[in-house]
Amino acid sequence: MNYKFKEQFRQNLVEWFQREKRDLPWRRTSDPYKIWVSEVMLQQTRVDTVIPYYNRFLEKYPTLESLAYAPQEELLKMWEGLGYYSRARNLQAGVKEVVEKYNSVVPDNRHDISKLKGVGPYTAGAVLSIAYKKPEHAVDGNVMRVLSRVLHIEEDIALPKTKKVFEEAVEMLIDQDHPGDFNQGLMDLGAMICTPTSPKCLLCPVRDYCTAFHEGDMDKLPIKTKKTKTKKVQYKVYVAINSDDHYLLEKRPSKGLLADMWQFPMIEIKDDMNSEEQFTTHYGSSIKKVLNNNLLSFKHIFSHLIWEMECSLVKVELISEIPSNAGFYSKDEIKKLPMSVPMQKIVNVLN
Repeated sequence: MNYKFKEQFRQNLVEWFQREKRDLPWRRTSDPYKIWVSEVMLQQTRVDTVIPYYNRFLEKYPTLESLAYAPQEELLKMWEGLGYYSRARNLQAGVKEVVEKYNSVVPDNRHDISKLKGVGPYTAGAVLSIAYKKPEHAVDGNVMRVLSRVLHIEEDIALPKTKKVFEEAVEMLIDQDHPGDFNQGLMDLGAMICTPTSPKCLLCPVRDYCTAFHEGDMDKLPIKTKKTKTKKVQYKVYVAINSDDHYLLEKRPSKGLLADMWQFPMIEIKDDMNSEEQFTTHYGSSIKKVLNNNLLSFKHIFSHLIWEMECSLVKVELISEIPSNAGFYSKDEIKKLPMSVPMQKIVNVLN
């Protein structure tokens, strides 16, 4: 890759980061465990959302050991509201491997750290460069956007193989003495200045060394093909209460979307099916009275999926056995169970 401003780019970026960096809790530590936690939380989630979760999480699990052996239900409750819950389960599994296999020391090389559950190339590079000062690449969407403009890379960033181009670009540019500041500088630049639309080029510390700025086509980069269409699924949600004022809840399967989270019974709405009959058959409970047919209607958007939810509050009585993953719970008991954001919305309406 022929780029003649390596030195200037590197120096300006690192100096800008050291001067302007945001004061974030994970930047006040060089503990690889704490940096690892922050990087996992920051995947798919905004910085200001993560800060309170990060502080609470490390208060609860200050060491690798405390997280490795935490009960999963408690861990999911601590993660509740952050979404993408497999991150929490993978983080715990990876941390447990470090405790048992590496004597509670997070590996300081890409080969070993990459074998840990849930640690991909980006997280590995972030932890190695920030905690261990190793000149390792950490390429995420922000980094690809910045470097596609700076180096005028026209490969499609939606294709997995393109990642390699950017990893090599970082290896060419990285500051050997301040690799963590360099990588975080790229991330901050992408988050704050070199944004997806209307980049703030006039505030950019590396504008003079940006090929796209000189060519005047910043808005055309990066090149990214469109994703496939998002799937929509409609659900009837039964908020079912028995004569003891306890609510019927079920635990989701331990694999897949929102694994092991608790929810009110959800019946997918299909043209040829009666959702009330399905509810009665599956949950062994007959609906005695509909208390509120329009308790709540809302959409919940996942990255690849939209749930359209219609919720009814109903009074029920048991007519046969309920499934083994379900039970009736009081409001106080419900507070202790890990529930996804759409279910919390329903609980808030009940409260």
